Amino acid sequence: MPRLLYLLNVSNPNRLSADSGFTFADLLAPALTDAGAEVTVAAPVATGDPRVGFEPTRAPATKYRARFDPGLDGLADLIRRTRPEVVVANQIEAAPAIRAALLEAGTDALIAGYCHYLPFSFADDGRLVPDPSLDDGGLGRSVMLAFSAGLAACDRVLVHSSTAASWTMAAAARMSVELTEKMHVVPAPRDGRLVRDPADVAAPDGTAHAVYNHRLYAHYGTPAFTDLARRLVAEAPVQLTVMDLFGTRSPERVRLDPSPEHHRDELAALDGVTIATDRGDRVRYRNLLAGAHFGIAPFRPGCPWSMSVIDCQGMGLPVIAPRTGWLAEHIDDELLFTSADQAVAIATRLATDGEFYRVHAKRAHAATADLTPAAVAARYLEALR
Repeated sequence: MPRLLYLLNVSNPNRLSADSGFTFADLLAPALTDAGAEVTVAAPVATGDPRVGFEPTRAPATKYRARFDPGLDGLADLIRRTRPEVVVANQIEAAPAIRAALLEAGTDALIAGYCHYLPFSFADDGRLVPDPSLDDGGLGRSVMLAFSAGLAACDRVLVHSSTAASWTMAAAARMSVELTEKMHVVPAPRDGRLVRDPADVAAPDGTAHAVYNHRLYAHYGTPAFTDLARRLVAEAPVQLTVMDLFGTRSPERVRLDPSPEHHRDELAALDGVTIATDRGDRVRYRNLLAGAHFGIAPFRPGCPWSMSVIDCQGMGLPVIAPRTGWLAEHIDDELLFTSADQAVAIATRLATDGEFYRVHAKRAHAATADLTPAAVAARYLEALR
């Protein structure tokens, strides 16, 4: 089994529950250790398992520093200390610097890039569009080029889903980067603390409680969700809880993108909508999900995967979703919609048709059965062979 150096950029060190990359590492690293790998995580904060090695790093001041300033001197020193056989780059754009650091350190390690986030989507006409969250100052295309350079520097490229694989390969091909022999689909693990037997899930009695547990950035499709929320609480027997995952953000983050605060306030003003926070407490988060009947997926264009969707499904909550991206690959067809009218109709049926609800609660739970940390760790290690 390999000595594995896991390079992790934590974008929300003060609210780890809102950082899917950290949650992924916190679940996966112990499972990799159980499978016999020797794992060291280099990150601003340590994972919870004392068997997992820890190399402290500084959190980048901005998401652009994470992509354009990986710190070559520090990488080379880190590699000399840990002597890894595999380096996992969770920030794909850093892969060329990692390759250069390996050369400086005289270490012939394999580089595996995990595409936790795709900095692009495809428009209906096939155009490659920069993700708006990474396009401040017009940097979006530079990020896409850096992402492509990172893919080229990797020996293995890991993605969450078949949808993400096809998009990543299509984007790379436009930059003349060949990924066919490198590409592996390795989904993220579910959190065992957020798993419930669907037999313990009570069907609604005519009124359903829905939960929206996603970031409220505009680029996650929050304006479209807000429009749907208005209709759900007005036209369907639905009460809605919206998660405030960030709480009070720093002035620097608000200045870069004030949309979460704007949309939170807009949603809070709607009758039938409650804003809730887990305060970073996983037990409180579980209890909030346990009090709901179904979840609503994000409207984010080009969504390659969503940990929050998996959280709901593991708890036996059906998730209704726009028919797009990975959601169309993963969500049961009867719960997908292409219009607000369809979404309202599906929500109404979940609230009033007990048998329909129970069938989809079981299907939701079953959709996560292969996502235990042990099963994902086995797929991860197989991809690194």
